Amino acid sequence: MLTFESLEKSILSGAIDTVIVAFPDLQGRPVGKRMTGKFFLSHVVEHGWEACDYLLGVDVDMEPLPGYNFANWDLGYGDVVASLDLSTITLIPWLEGSAMVLCDVADTAGVPVEVSPRQILRRQIERAEQLGFTIKCATELEFYLFSESYEEASAKGWQDLTPHCDTIEDYQLLQTSRDEYIIRRIRNEMLAAGFPVEGSKGEAGRGQHEINLLFDTPLVTADRHLIFKNGIKEIASQEGRAATFMAKWTMDDSGSSCHIHTSLWDKDDKPLMDDPSTPSGLSRVGQQFLAGQIYAAKDLAWCAAPYINSYRRYVPESWAPTAVAWGQDNRTCGFRIVGHGSGRRIESRVPGADVNPYIALAAAIGAGLYGIEHELELGAPFEGNAYTSELVDRLPLTLAASLSSLESSEVAKEIFGPDVHHHMTNTARQEWNKSNRHVSDWELARNFERI
Repeated sequence: MLTFESLEKSILSGAIDTVIVAFPDLQGRPVGKRMTGKFFLSHVVEHGWEACDYLLGVDVDMEPLPGYNFANWDLGYGDVVASLDLSTITLIPWLEGSAMVLCDVADTAGVPVEVSPRQILRRQIERAEQLGFTIKCATELEFYLFSESYEEASAKGWQDLTPHCDTIEDYQLLQTSRDEYIIRRIRNEMLAAGFPVEGSKGEAGRGQHEINLLFDTPLVTADRHLIFKNGIKEIASQEGRAATFMAKWTMDDSGSSCHIHTSLWDKDDKPLMDDPSTPSGLSRVGQQFLAGQIYAAKDLAWCAAPYINSYRRYVPESWAPTAVAWGQDNRTCGFRIVGHGSGRRIESRVPGADVNPYIALAAAIGAGLYGIEHELELGAPFEGNAYTSELVDRLPLTLAASLSSLESSEVAKEIFGPDVHHHMTNTARQEWNKSNRHVSDWELARNFERI
């Protein structure tokens, strides 16, 4: 990350001529403007910048959605003010002469917009602090790489695409060497941006990859995720290739996940999760933190799977979980306990790569804190194959089921508050409504002649 002083020096020397100012939308994408460096210094640093509030009430196609209390036609779709968070200044090496600064969103009176994703996550961080905790977390992003460019993929109607590798390349060094001209760029240019890249590996699908960053505090983790994911797409595009973070681009290959790791620490940076003397290996507060995530898993399923396509990923024995259960290093469960000592943590395997990282992290943290506040008891770990067991509860397997769970959830209302709960519920409802206004290729092929 850059300091403001180093950014200012780079602008004045001409090394940086463009500053991208952005905030995350409901889909977890950066939306914003490109400012000339000198205008950024003379105006934007002090005053921020304005944007239409509809950016927090649109779908992936940028279509304004009905049903929101925050932004709608009756209110006239007015402005919000984006103020700079100067701790997020990031060099963007893959875009010449460019840096990015992320922003917080407020109304024109300076009141934070509660339904903005950064603010949703901030509220859960504040809850943790009030209880005396610091949260540390990480997101593991998987994606598919294709031989086609985005333009070529679009021209083909997103059909018959060519994965960049024609065999499963999970941990396979020979296969991933063929992708290295892109993956190496991603690793090195993310490092140059100040992101602590651990490494990369091939994943369990043809053309599928995972690149991991070190853990950090929640807002830092979500901000990095935002820029990282967008940067992967930009770098792939520069190389004439396409990358997708769809949860399931084809039923013939593994889905793409975003495993979320969370752990509790105290205000003096002492880890609080590990206790080898207990059957679970978790401390009392660690057990409650996990119990909360399990208890709220169905209610908050939409936060981990926000689209119709998200649920295609939940296929038995596909590495994506279907069971609301926890296990000791058991990948068939929705929740897995991994690491030891200060690295003891919860891995939620529920979210897909299509999540909004701010909302997914807020849900994981909020649910865990709910477990602590309500002193929930952690059941026994599951042993065996959770995909086939009749002894475990199941995640919602459709967007409609997740919407129903979220709508009626008292847990979600308590964690997020009524305004954010309404905003989330309406987002899920509008996505479901839109999906029901389309006829799929599968329906046509199956039903046009045969019924």
